[in-house]
Amino acid sequence: MNVLFATSEAVPFAKTGGLADVSASLPQALAELGHTVSVFMPAHRCVFHSGLPLTNREIDISVPIGNKTMFGTLWEGRLPGGDVPYYFIRQDRYFDRETLYSRQGEDYADNCERFVFFCRAVMESVERLQMKVDVLHSNDWQTGLLPAYLKLMYGSRPRFHDVASVHTIHNLAYQGAFWHWDMVLTGIGWEHFNYDEMEFYGKLNLLKTGVVYADAITTVSPHYAQEIQTEEYGCGMDGVLRFRKEKLRGILNGISTEHWDPATDPFLAAPYDIGNIFEQKPRCKADLQRETGLPERSDLALVGMVGRLACQKGLDLVCDTIPTWVENHGVQYVILGTGDPVTEMRLRKLAETYPQNVAVRLEFSDSLAHRIEAGADLFLMPSRYEPCGLNQMYSQIYGTLPIVRNTGGLADTVLDGETGFVFENDSVHDLNTTIWRALQCFWEDRDDFNRMIRNAMRRDWSWKRSAEQYVALYEEIR
Repeated sequence: MNVLFATSEAVPFAKTGGLADVSASLPQALAELGHTVSVFMPAHRCVFHSGLPLTNREIDISVPIGNKTMFGTLWEGRLPGGDVPYYFIRQDRYFDRETLYSRQGEDYADNCERFVFFCRAVMESVERLQMKVDVLHSNDWQTGLLPAYLKLMYGSRPRFHDVASVHTIHNLAYQGAFWHWDMVLTGIGWEHFNYDEMEFYGKLNLLKTGVVYADAITTVSPHYAQEIQTEEYGCGMDGVLRFRKEKLRGILNGISTEHWDPATDPFLAAPYDIGNIFEQKPRCKADLQRETGLPERSDLALVGMVGRLACQKGLDLVCDTIPTWVENHGVQYVILGTGDPVTEMRLRKLAETYPQNVAVRLEFSDSLAHRIEAGADLFLMPSRYEPCGLNQMYSQIYGTLPIVRNTGGLADTVLDGETGFVFENDSVHDLNTTIWRALQCFWEDRDDFNRMIRNAMRRDWSWKRSAEQYVALYEEIR
């Protein structure tokens, strides 16, 4: 099968979130199953600073944008050790920018025009490269126009006649909603700007466009696929998703089991596997305590947290609960990440107030993230919503039991009392109750705690599992 995968970011070329990880791993996993995969993404400035070799294909692409024509060129690269071609659409007016979508917290005013150009350029590139495509797989609002272009403008052309489309929602909160007059830029007729197709509360909505026109819709976990059909989690689009529920399914993301493997992890003081974890993991804990300036105490519970410091991630609950556990039980915390300034300030204050128990690193460090996953006893992830989540999978592989809220991908990946601890409501009470349950197990029933660790380390989060489900879906819609 020939798969065209369209995305706005992919590690290590460009990244703002989990989409970049998916775009680096899923295409390769599909290729390893025997399929031909090509990835298209914009040639952001950071693509040329990635350190990976790129080739100018010397193919010019012309794209009508409203009443003008814009031109781009096609570049090609590959991931280290990979054989999947990544094609980059270069148009410096649109993509030669310091960041991908916004500057100093403000979205670029021409974001709609930028990604209209990209989507049309992808379709034109298929013809210029004379590619054979069976499935077009688009992702998030930035590529939401592709299923519409396939149905409304390109489907009658011989090269696109039998192409099926899949659109994946990675986070419904980001929809690509724009001024209605931006409809002119798309080249699609105004008759399609209506309640049933591309219009959403008076605006042009690119994510809705992808949802409406795709032959199949996926999101990044089964639980999230159900949640987004409800008013609470649907971000206003729950009605559209319920209408298309027969075409919607959740396929859980995988993780890079090469990059995240405690047995071969170069960042750890003492690599380990399920056979020697109880001998080696304590060395990782002591190393993490030393690195972060906490007392080396094997008897104290060490709780880790890595990620974006935002209300969505439940950081306000974490800040509210830390004093209780530090003052009454001596629990230690290591927290790594950046995000909301108010949250950062609260965490900084907690670290100043409890320097023997709370270590906060307001930065991004891949190596420290690995050491937290390996050195902590428990991993905290009390998200209010979580489309998929990755850290709860990493922590299980590393034998660090996660404490999570029963939402989205967290609900699909953590088994309460078997591989971690799960709570229902986003409240201080529920979080405290579950932390207490986890600590009681850690302190008083180590046999059961260790049983859960072994269960967690045996779970399969490989991309092969996810890729097989995508292939089954591709075959279903062909």
